[in-house]
Amino acid sequence: MKLKRVSAIVGIAAFVPAMAFGQAVVAPIPDVKTGGSANMHALGHVPQGGFGFAADVEMEQDMNRPYVYTPGFTGKFFQIISIADPSNPKVLYRWTLENSDLTQGLGALDGKYFKIKGRYYYAQSLQNGQGGPNATLGIVVFDVTGLPNAALVKEIARVYIPESPGGVHNIFAYKHSNGRSLLVATAVAPHAIVYDLDKIVAGAPKETWKVAEVPVPQQTTGPAGGMGGGYHDFYVAYDVGTHQDKFYGAGAGGYYVFDITKPETPTLLYSIAGAAGATSGHTFTPTPDGKFAVTESEYQYAPLRIFDLRPALEGKTQNIRNPISAWTADWQDLSHNHEVRWPYVFVSAYEDGLQVFNMIDPKHPKTVGWYYTCECEHETGFGNDPNNGWRGTSVDNGAFGIDIRNADGLIVISDMNTGLWTFRMDGFKGWSGADWNVPNISSVQDWDNGPVPQTKGVAPKV
Repeated sequence: MKLKRVSAIVGIAAFVPAMAFGQAVVAPIPDVKTGGSANMHALGHVPQGGFGFAADVEMEQDMNRPYVYTPGFTGKFFQIISIADPSNPKVLYRWTLENSDLTQGLGALDGKYFKIKGRYYYAQSLQNGQGGPNATLGIVVFDVTGLPNAALVKEIARVYIPESPGGVHNIFAYKHSNGRSLLVATAVAPHAIVYDLDKIVAGAPKETWKVAEVPVPQQTTGPAGGMGGGYHDFYVAYDVGTHQDKFYGAGAGGYYVFDITKPETPTLLYSIAGAAGATSGHTFTPTPDGKFAVTESEYQYAPLRIFDLRPALEGKTQNIRNPISAWTADWQDLSHNHEVRWPYVFVSAYEDGLQVFNMIDPKHPKTVGWYYTCECEHETGFGNDPNNGWRGTSVDNGAFGIDIRNADGLIVISDMNTGLWTFRMDGFKGWSGADWNVPNISSVQDWDNGPVPQTKGVAPKV
């Protein structure tokens, strides 16, 4: 099948003409995109079992713990991979859910590591179907302190959600400014659930694990971008400017920001709803200062939209409707998850593999690096083709998850078609907010100290 690749700028401009756009990346090979930019270097690669066997990816941040976790859709499992030598990743451990062949649903999608009292843990989400075994199982927690000795990996807890069968899609582990370790999870319900990780690992009674529910505001609820009309994904971060712990949720109707400084009583601050072409939210990631955000709405041709959050922060509005710009790798495809390391945004862009753009000027994002990992033809992703199993005719194929190690700038990608990849980008040798005069806030948590001590630096004026 031959693909016609045209300019992404021209194609998207016709789609949303009011936006400003970054550079396009147009593959020179018509059938399968291969290779990458001169500044992006593929180091290592581990296949994970074929199409559909890789979902998200999580990388530990301590340099003396070189471990990557890769969940899998098909098979309901996760692997622990050593990247002690990033050019030669090695599988150390594999866990598979019992009765996985009978368990319906997407399986193991997202995982997060965390640290409490000197011990390291990994939480694995499971989005099992409402029929069959394990329908109410949402999260399994493991003690992984003993790595690299795989024999010391130990399951310590299971989180069930009997009131909402269907499991958990995404999770986010967060070190709260009050010192608590929290885990936020999706549910097949119009809310997210906040759990107390300290109590889970301490073996406290299960009825004490749940801290709160963060609702989807009913007045703005629209098409179900999340599970059960709730949330799909979220990000939690400390806002240095307002001295608040904030929940950034993407789901039904759009995007919502809650104050969870007091986790038991989440308070809605403002929303992004009613934006053209974004009737539901998929992913919502703010910049370290909380003043801008990169968002995804999951459908083919959708760009990543960038919003200016300052009007809401300044009390001028409680709902933001219009993005200030957008970025895409190829207008015919879809960019997926992303990690913000100001001013860079690292994207797992499905068919377009690893993509990196610079948003130091949020109104004019610019592509600065890429590498194609999918090794796939266009529109051969997840679907309902009875003759093709999981495969269909969508663009949901290729790079699914991405993570960055702040200490040295190592990049990892999980690709649904080809497995785990490790990369380095020229000039990116690690990330600290102080290097960019912004708060040292990212998805990476300081599990020993929490976010409050990391408040040096202010964002540059834009």
